[in-house]
Amino acid sequence: MLNFVPMSTSNVSHETGQNIKPVVGIRRLKEPMVAPLKTRIFTVANQKGGVGKTTTAVNLAAALSMGGLKVLVIDLDPQGNASTAFGIDRVASEGIYEVLINDLPMANVVQKVANFPHLEIIAANSDLAGAEIQLVPTVAREFRLQSALQTFLIAKQNAGQRFDYVFIDCPPSLGLLTINALTAADEVLVPIQCEYYSLEGLSLLIQTLTEVQKRLNPKIILSTIVLTMFDSRTRLASDVAENVRKHFPEQLINTPIPRAVRVSEAPSYGQTVMTYDASSPGAIAYMSVAREIANRGGAPINLKNEIA
Repeated sequence: MLNFVPMSTSNVSHETGQNIKPVVGIRRLKEPMVAPLKTRIFTVANQKGGVGKTTTAVNLAAALSMGGLKVLVIDLDPQGNASTAFGIDRVASEGIYEVLINDLPMANVVQKVANFPHLEIIAANSDLAGAEIQLVPTVAREFRLQSALQTFLIAKQNAGQRFDYVFIDCPPSLGLLTINALTAADEVLVPIQCEYYSLEGLSLLIQTLTEVQKRLNPKIILSTIVLTMFDSRTRLASDVAENVRKHFPEQLINTPIPRAVRVSEAPSYGQTVMTYDASSPGAIAYMSVAREIANRGGAPINLKNEIA
């Protein structure tokens, strides 16, 4: 049973082309979540699109923030869906593009998320779509995000404002933006839709991660796997869950995210499901996943494991 203490509420103001629904149900947990000993930096990645990658990133960030932890989200996907989910006007926002291409400090572009006192975001704007090409001739192009992020995090820690978690939302492809994210992170969180082809996507991601470990970031690990769009009525979903659990027992989060209408509806109102409907099955599942992530450390994986 989840116990909540109500927090202040207000309208989200942004341009999505949808009627804006007031933010309701923003709450703080009575029992705060366990803070990590140092900042945990997650890249949320899957080379297959449509697996709930951005949805997982924003809802886990919101849930951990509601648990009293300080969280930063970096929207590295040119589609900018993570920014939209937090009610950010992408057209008017300087963001991660200016950091990567123009060397603008992250402190100049970070924004607080409305009604979440512990949650901040570095947004994606429309210019980010051209960043892949513009990065090609850049010196140390794979390390642009890592350098800017470390400078920002150290400054915040020295000011007594340390972030507990950083979530980097990647595009569903293997390009320079995703490579920058993998180079900057300590851990990889992989959302897997409970379908057969998602297992193939996981195998490809492991191959990519192995190469990144060898050439760019030896400390990165695959620490967390979250099952999404889980439908307990189908045998396929159960078979996929069992297969993933067989090969990655330490990385798999125990609670799957159910296929839920509220989770799909929330972004169109510039919200996460945690604020759109905190009592819905999707919100409860993401809260459970967030608490499990907070309670356990990342478990390294033998990247030679493969899906059968």
